Amino acid sequence: MNLRDLVYRLYARRVEGRLDHAQVPKHIGVILDGNRRWAKASGGTPEQGHKAGASKIQELLGWCAETDVEVVTLWMLSTDNLNRPEEQLVPLLGIIENAVRDLAADGRWRVHHVGTLDLLPARTQAVLKEAEESTRDHTGILVNVAVGYGGRQEIADAVRSLLLEHARKGTSFEELAEIVDVEHISEHLYTRGQPDPDLVIRTSGEQRLSGFMLWQSAHSEYYFCEVHWPAFRKVDFLRALRDYAARHRRYGT
Repeated sequence: MNLRDLVYRLYARRVEGRLDHAQVPKHIGVILDGNRRWAKASGGTPEQGHKAGASKIQELLGWCAETDVEVVTLWMLSTDNLNRPEEQLVPLLGIIENAVRDLAADGRWRVHHVGTLDLLPARTQAVLKEAEESTRDHTGILVNVAVGYGGRQEIADAVRSLLLEHARKGTSFEELAEIVDVEHISEHLYTRGQPDPDLVIRTSGEQRLSGFMLWQSAHSEYYFCEVHWPAFRKVDFLRALRDYAARHRRYGT
């Protein structure tokens, strides 16, 4: 261990020691950004960047388990990403499939897919379904894997599901218009039954949501980190938690 690593570990331990677990967010959303830029800066290929980013996921979940986080949502592939050229998209989907299999095989996490399955190739759909089914009874962190996910698409899907539900019940449009409210739509989101994210972390220095959990993040705190996702360290995670704990959440009051 060199001096730099030693100083880093000591600093991380100091930040962790001062962390108030009572102020830790219960649900964290993470926009895993910067894989390709990290690879370019390292002289590697985009595929190598995505593989490095995938390998970072288990580390993150381990840190979350140590700090009593209960739900983690990982944005791994957006609906916009599906428009990438096939020579880019196919390897990326393979990396995501392997990462999801690893999450399911770990034995600690409960995997749940958020996104539109119909937009994904059959093989990817099968991997996501199998991971969710095989971990259904696990009691660890609930890990939402956002694959083929778009915030606007989620809201549109929720409204469509709500309309279909009431159509089956014979509710007229006039009757539905009288009763529909925020909770009715929330009950049809991909994350229905879960707490909304308290904290959203985005790596790579970009300061925008890009459509991530548009409905659920209405009251979320945001933390934008300059480091690219594959280089994200435990101290970066702890800084995000410390920053979150220092804020005063008023929810409009």
